[in-house]
Amino acid sequence: MRIWVFAEEVDGLPTSLSLEMLTKATSLGDQVAAFLVGTGSAETMGLLAAHGAATVYHLDPGDALPSSGAAAALAELAGTENPDLILFGLQPTDRDVAGRLAGRLGVPVLSNAVDIIADEGSIRVLNEILGGTTLVETAFSGKGPHLIVVRPKSFTAEPGDGGDPDVVAVALPDTGHSGSARVIERHTETAEGPKLEEAAVVVAGGRGMGDEEHFSVVEELAGLLSAAVGASRAVVDAGWVPYSLQVGQTGRTVKPTVYIALGISGAMQHLVGMKDSGTIIAINKDEEAPIFGIADLGVVGDVHQVVPKLIEALKARG
Repeated sequence: MRIWVFAEEVDGLPTSLSLEMLTKATSLGDQVAAFLVGTGSAETMGLLAAHGAATVYHLDPGDALPSSGAAAALAELAGTENPDLILFGLQPTDRDVAGRLAGRLGVPVLSNAVDIIADEGSIRVLNEILGGTTLVETAFSGKGPHLIVVRPKSFTAEPGDGGDPDVVAVALPDTGHSGSARVIERHTETAEGPKLEEAAVVVAGGRGMGDEEHFSVVEELAGLLSAAVGASRAVVDAGWVPYSLQVGQTGRTVKPTVYIALGISGAMQHLVGMKDSGTIIAINKDEEAPIFGIADLGVVGDVHQVVPKLIEALKARG
C-alpha cells in the first residue's frame, strides 16, 4: 500500500504529530512518503526518514500561506503517483489542506481518527464520538486516495534507521486569488519548561483555583516536578493563561506519564484531551466531580490547602 503523510515544518522541525503518523504508516504500507511543507532543514529530512519516509515531496511556500498551494500540488501529484492513503494531522494547516484536497479530488475525508485498520484491501477508521465515550468504525468505499485526519497522540512516534530520503522538489502552483495571502510577520510565544504535548508530567489547573493569582500555585508545582503547565477551557476563557495551554477537545491532546488535575471538575470537553494519560491524579473538593471517574488517585480536598502542603513536602525533599 502506498501511503503519504502530510508534514508541516515548524521552527526547523517537523511536527511531532507528523512523526506519529509516519510511524503508523510504516505499519500499514510498504511505500511510505512524506509531503513536507516548509523550508526543509537537514534535521527535518533526517527525522522524516528515520520515522519511515523513504521519499519526501518538498514544497517550500516561501512567504505564502501554504494551504491553497499545497492542496493544488498534492492533487496534481496524487493524479500521477496514485497513493492509496493520505494522512493529515488534527492541526490547522493539515485540516485546511485536507479539506481543499478533498474538494479538488472529489473524495471524502474521515476526521478525528484514533486508529487506522488496513486488511483484505479495506481501510477502516476508528474515531471517538460523544466526548470519547463511544468508538465508531467507518470503512472507505469508492475510489481513492482515501484521506484521513488523525488525532494527536493516537500513535507513538518510533524512530528507526531511516537513512537519507529521496527528496523530490515540488513547485508552488499558481492558485490565483486563493493563494494570494502572504505572511508579513511572525510572533513566537515564549514559554518556559517542557512543551505541553511532549511532557512526561503535566500539572493542569481549572476554575477551582479561584483566580489568576492563585493559578500561580499550578505553575509552582509544575516547576518543582519539571512538568508542563496545562489548563481547562474555563481558565483560558477567563484570560488567566494563553490558549496554547488549554487541554481538551478544542485545545491540546496530551498523553503524559502523569497528569495532575488541580481544581478541574472534569467536563467531558476536558477529559477528551487527557483521558489516555498513564496515571491521573485529581485534587478537587467536590467528591462528585466527574474527574474522579477516570482518576487513578483522587484527593477530595481544597486545592488551596492540599497543594501548598504538597509543594512544601517537595521542597523539603530538595
